[in-house]
Amino acid sequence: MLKVFMLLFTMMCGFIYFSSLEIVVILLVIFLLFTMIVDWESMWMSYVLEMFSMDMMSIGLILLSLWISVLMLLAAFNLPMINEKSFFFYLLLMTFLLVMCFSLSNLFMFFIFFESVLFPIIMMVLNWGVQPERLQAGIYMLFYTLFGSFPLFVYLLTSNFSVNFIYLFMKSDTVWSIFFLLIVMAFIVSVPMFLVHLWLPSAHVEAPIVGSMILAGVLLKLGIYGLYRFKPFIIMISFDWNSVMLSISILGGLIISLVCLTQVDLKSLIAYSSICHMGMALGGVFSFNIWGGNGALIMMIGHGLCSSALFCLANFMYERFFTRSLMLLSGLGVIFPFLSLWWFLFCVVNMGAPPSMNFFAEIMLLGSMLKYSFFLVMPLFFLSFFSACYSLYMFSYTQHGKGWVFFGISMISTREYLLMFLHFFPLVVWVFKMELFMNWF
Repeated sequence: MLKVFMLLFTMMCGFIYFSSLEIVVILLVIFLLFTMIVDWESMWMSYVLEMFSMDMMSIGLILLSLWISVLMLLAAFNLPMINEKSFFFYLLLMTFLLVMCFSLSNLFMFFIFFESVLFPIIMMVLNWGVQPERLQAGIYMLFYTLFGSFPLFVYLLTSNFSVNFIYLFMKSDTVWSIFFLLIVMAFIVSVPMFLVHLWLPSAHVEAPIVGSMILAGVLLKLGIYGLYRFKPFIIMISFDWNSVMLSISILGGLIISLVCLTQVDLKSLIAYSSICHMGMALGGVFSFNIWGGNGALIMMIGHGLCSSALFCLANFMYERFFTRSLMLLSGLGVIFPFLSLWWFLFCVVNMGAPPSMNFFAEIMLLGSMLKYSFFLVMPLFFLSFFSACYSLYMFSYTQHGKGWVFFGISMISTREYLLMFLHFFPLVVWVFKMELFMNWF
């Protein structure tokens, strides 16, 4: 494990001496090295020195971070930012901070790295965003997350329990119920939960493709990961609040599903669909049972790959037509018939159809929330139904109908087809090793 940290840190320090292809190769080497040092048999907590510890959720999210980082470089291969050394620095810094964040057992150090991840993504939005509104989007994101996490920072400084989350299992004090809000606010803003979600659509719309990929692929998962790291403490004080959180997650997902059906901006539609999916994962977290924990992990990995791929598809269209309007992008299936297959596959995965990870994630999350209360059956039914509605709405509007008369369009390159395949391949292959994600909780 220390080899992985040192290799990442050395590459981040010497980024100026590496080309983009060399960075891709080294990241793939780190990915393979990490898979070889993992103890896949025990499936429980493994300790590295005193400060680091990993379970299956940590391992899955570290692998997802490394994989999305490679795909980000592949997606930016044709953009001007690939020639700027500062882009490599922010990408490697973000990867290093994410790997550290997912492997630390010290809660205070986890909080510091959790907040530090904001810096590279905001710099990506400000430096390489396209529209002038990127400054407003960056400020939205910064202040939402900083104000949301400030109560947790104060609580960590003033509390008298151990800052190592492993020792939280031994804590049995009775505390005020209001502390629950202080702890979870930092994480539900990061997920984001409905009512504190307004920063996400603006950040996605203004971010460059690499920013959208890492934001949808990994950064949204930090909130749920943080909730599980504080879980032993949260469980003791959440009985007054978990029904409220569960209700907001499900009803908020229903409202956002209807908002998705009114969107005309392609990236905005994909961003709002992320809020629906992560709201369902958040509902599984607050149901506090085994199916909810396992389903949340599978949903995080499946949604990370699927949402990242949808943003890539939207960017392919924006690079050629310089618009994200669904009205103007109608009829793309006539121009790019083979790309229409990838649109169909990822829209199907987005609605949670087999044989994808999202399908099994939704089954487990639905089961966990129905076990909590059977009265949720109708809201969950409509949530799944509207999920299919906005996915089909996105596919039919982009691939069918009649749009502009296009002239002089460059065709889809082999690199872009490879990028789609590398997103889709893990979504299907990991289904055959689903037991890897079943024993962590």
